[in-house]
Amino acid sequence: MADPRLGVAFDEIKAEFATFKIDNSTIVYSATSNGGAAATMIGHAVTMSAADTVALAADATAVIGKLIKVEADNIATVQITGGMKLPGGNGASLTLGKKIVGAVDGAAAPGHIRECAAQAAEYVVARGMILDAGTTTAVEVYL
Repeated sequence: MADPRLGVAFDEIKAEFATFKIDNSTIVYSATSNGGAAATMIGHAVTMSAADTVALAADATAVIGKLIKVEADNIATVQITGGMKLPGGNGASLTLGKKIVGAVDGAAAPGHIRECAAQAAEYVVARGMILDAGTTTAVEVYL
């Protein structure tokens, strides 16, 4: 058996999950996709778009968690706390220890993250902390 101390991982440390409705715009159910939605949605950063409803996180929005699964009744499971991997935005600054906000990728697709600028108005909604940005498509964060 491999020694678990030989690798560093933060996935799901103190993970908590919650159920939300989806906005049915940035997040859409797909019966033929793994996790119930396209790969450009599952595993991406989400934000609140209305009461009890999540959407993929746009630039400078609060990140409430990671989209885990979408069901046929347009209900989603979201990891809201703990260690998780989220994709970094296009050319995003990803400094260790910094808080995060939503970002977009090179095609302006939402659901990504970047570090929050300390003096910016977005600092009010920033949360969490970047733990490892070595792989920009799977940035280790703790919310």
